[in-house]
Amino acid sequence: MDFPYEKDNKERIPLEHYLSEYRNIDPKEAAERCGVEYDEEKQQFHIRLMGFRYLVDFPEFAVHKEDENEEGAFLLLDMVPAKIIVLRFLISAQVVKSSGKYLTYREVPWGEVYFRQFEGRCLMRLKFGFGFKLDKFAEGMEKIPGVKKLSLGDVSYEFEFINGLHVRFILWAGDEEFPPSSQILFEDNFPYAYQAEDLAVVGDISISTLKALAA
Repeated sequence: MDFPYEKDNKERIPLEHYLSEYRNIDPKEAAERCGVEYDEEKQQFHIRLMGFRYLVDFPEFAVHKEDENEEGAFLLLDMVPAKIIVLRFLISAQVVKSSGKYLTYREVPWGEVYFRQFEGRCLMRLKFGFGFKLDKFAEGMEKIPGVKKLSLGDVSYEFEFINGLHVRFILWAGDEEFPPSSQILFEDNFPYAYQAEDLAVVGDISISTLKALAA
């Protein structure tokens, strides 16, 4: 299954589809299934995306900052692919406890089939965007709430993409002789929440947030 996340109508059509499905969910069941807080009185989900906190209205999908004074990269307010990935999360994801293991994209179900697309869309973008600018990479990553610095590669970090699902970005620096390289690892509970095609969008949103914070 391929979800069109491109521009204009190719974003609008899937967004309208998921908005329709969202209105029909049981919010209390979704909150329990996804491990998120739902305020029945205010009819709002509490969602964290890239560490930034949002309130998401139900049944109309309106998004607000949880703290209007908080600064950061709040891509969910305006970015259509971010809205779709959160809608899909609330509609059908199941968040289970991770064993602590992390998976490469090839290791997730159907990851081998879609690897070339993921490589071009995420791994290449990450390594050529930051492989010669590790200081900018670190600067951006350190602004993600709850981020954890790791000792993998030349520089690496772990962060929560969405409630209960974590990602690792790893970079090896490039020089005059060798190009940079990158790896993106997904916590082993991701396949219960998202399909392989979704993980390219996860990578896209994560890198876009990083670029905004490092600017």
